[in-house]
Amino acid sequence: MSLIFDTHAHYDDEQFDADRAELLASMPDAGVGLIVDPGCDLESSRKAVAIAEQYPHVYAAVGYHPENCAPFVPEDIDALREMARHPKVVAIGEIGLDYHWAENPPREHQHDVLRRQLALAVELDLPVIIHDRDAHADCLAIVRGFPRLRGVFHCYSGSVEMARELWKLGWYVGFDGPLTYKNARKTVEVAAEAPLDRILIETDAPYLSPAPLRGTRNDSRNLVHVAQKLAELRGMTAEEIIGLTAENGKRLFGVA
Repeated sequence: MSLIFDTHAHYDDEQFDADRAELLASMPDAGVGLIVDPGCDLESSRKAVAIAEQYPHVYAAVGYHPENCAPFVPEDIDALREMARHPKVVAIGEIGLDYHWAENPPREHQHDVLRRQLALAVELDLPVIIHDRDAHADCLAIVRGFPRLRGVFHCYSGSVEMARELWKLGWYVGFDGPLTYKNARKTVEVAAEAPLDRILIETDAPYLSPAPLRGTRNDSRNLVHVAQKLAELRGMTAEEIIGLTAENGKRLFGVA
């Protein structure tokens, strides 16, 4: 039986403070074999690395999320570089652009922080985890400027046309709980067409619980619902989806 690879879960989040150790220790017996915990700023990146050190099945990514990048200064790249050299760090992330909230850092600052982190990923030969919310054209344009990059557009919400461009460039797309929502027309269209070797499944825990569990704290065990939806769309079994997405994640992030 294949084990789930949750390629995006924020177990450093305070919502897990009460039961983090027990929950993470239980994951392999619950059918979850691998997890990547991406940081959102320097502090959360350090927490993600510390968590990854404690559990063989947990890995970390380090980076500045666009919503959290206001304090970023160029010297922070040195701190990220140092963290990224840790053997349990497998990516630079969660990084990207977010135009959804008016109070987010200015777009020009987001662009600068993103480009600096993409350059770091190229320097260290690491994949990236991209957050793209209401910034599809700019995200695509910026990553095109780094042709040696590889990575995943996390919780993909763009068009199928943009997804086709990403697949041509060798990028992966991640599917989360929103794939199971009733209004997920565009995401469903992308999932139905995506090359099977370019899809990942993610929770974004503790957020984005799948349809049967909306409004509750999400965790990696719930990914079976996303796998079932993908299986339905592709005429496959959930077990097959879990197996192939785990292999895709291992290939992208270089873990066994």
